[in-house]
Amino acid sequence: MSDDVRTPPSEASTGELIAQATDDISRLVRDEIQMAKVDLAESGKRLGVGAGLFGVAGTLAMYGLAALIATIILAMAEALEPWLSALIVTIVLFLAAGVAALVGRGRVSHVAEPPRERVESVKADVATATHHAPEENADVR
Repeated sequence: MSDDVRTPPSEASTGELIAQATDDISRLVRDEIQMAKVDLAESGKRLGVGAGLFGVAGTLAMYGLAALIATIILAMAEALEPWLSALIVTIVLFLAAGVAALVGRGRVSHVAEPPRERVESVKADVATATHHAPEENADVR
């Protein structure tokens, strides 16, 4: 139904009013979806730029860390042979990496398995939702 052929609400029948309301609601929903698309596109662009800047910051931080390590080696080279200062810094870095790996492995290995009752409850919900009778003794894997 187009806007210029609409019957005034005071003269419209119930069927015409329902048709007009349906048309208005459809148009409103379409317009809201269009506005949401525009908002999401703008948010996506901002998010993309922000993520790119975080990537640049991370890369620059890595270069800064490498420069700091080189500075430490050069500072130690004032008191020791340059190769020895580089070796000491390398060993310290590998030790720190090893400690971080061990701590990370410990954290990952302590991740709890899902509670048995919750798994059984979810299986019963799925069975009920698919119109099957709940299984009494379902195996939990």
